Amino acid sequence: MPDLPTLVFVPGSWHNPICYDPVIKLLQPKFKCTSVTLPSTTGNPAATFKDDLEAARSAISNETAAGCNVVVIAHSYGGMVGNSAVKGFTPDTTSQTQTPTGCVIGIILIASGFTLAGLSFMDPFFGRPPPSWRVNSDTGYAELVTPPRELFYHDLPENEAEYWISQLTTQSLKALFEGGEYTYAGWQDVPTWYIGTIEDRGLPVLVQRVQVGMARELGGIVEHRELQTSHSPFLSQPEATMKIIVEAVEAFTGKEGGNESTSGRADMIAVPRATLLQPFSWFRFGLPLAFGHLLGKGYRLFTWGRRLCGFGFGFSK
Repeated sequence: MPDLPTLVFVPGSWHNPICYDPVIKLLQPKFKCTSVTLPSTTGNPAATFKDDLEAARSAISNETAAGCNVVVIAHSYGGMVGNSAVKGFTPDTTSQTQTPTGCVIGIILIASGFTLAGLSFMDPFFGRPPPSWRVNSDTGYAELVTPPRELFYHDLPENEAEYWISQLTTQSLKALFEGGEYTYAGWQDVPTWYIGTIEDRGLPVLVQRVQVGMARELGGIVEHRELQTSHSPFLSQPEATMKIIVEAVEAFTGKEGGNESTSGRADMIAVPRATLLQPFSWFRFGLPLAFGHLLGKGYRLFTWGRRLCGFGFGFSK
């Protein structure tokens, strides 16, 4: 364990860090795991993205200061927090040291997005919430419209889904709509693994695949896996999720992480790629990834033009 990195888990909106407990229990025999409580989910409508960012950075700093390397694992909205939190903690590319210590060596994103520096969570949506939730200006919270089981846990047994629904929290609007000046594209600094969720009813898998293509176009080193699950694979398929995490850590470190049996769930893991002799894969994977590359080229051209004109990166709401 001393030679293996600490795994820092960042949850998504409305979620307590205990949502990761099923996966953490499988990983802890080999890895030190720590999870982050996001201030924006603790019943404070004034909590900001910066508050969430500082909580994640504190968790990372505690480990790197002790000389431990870190892998950041983030879900949904937590991906923006995790990506941004690694700023200043990644290896010095000018260093001659082949095995850095006390830094972030990789990111694992679960049904999440690739943060673009200067943009808040809602900027890519032009400030318009998706149909699954609404703005409550009176309370300062984002309120779910879609039933939580439908949105997050439709592949869990009813009693398990009801338990996790009972653990959901409030979500500060400020964290979603503000804080673009603090965001950072950490996935451009370290290798990233992406766990896509094929049955996702919150973030469609097609959108996830497009994002992977965009990130690769913008210089990200992204390894892609998918699971036949809802938005919450760490609850419905913790063993398969654990297997991917261990595989990713092994890739980041070049060391065996003690990959335990997944009790027959390994066959749920897909490696998305377009194969010449399988035309359906062109539509399923090839076209979304290609469209993502096209979006990446457009974003690069857009940011180049704004720099040329002397403007910033963010959109106004």
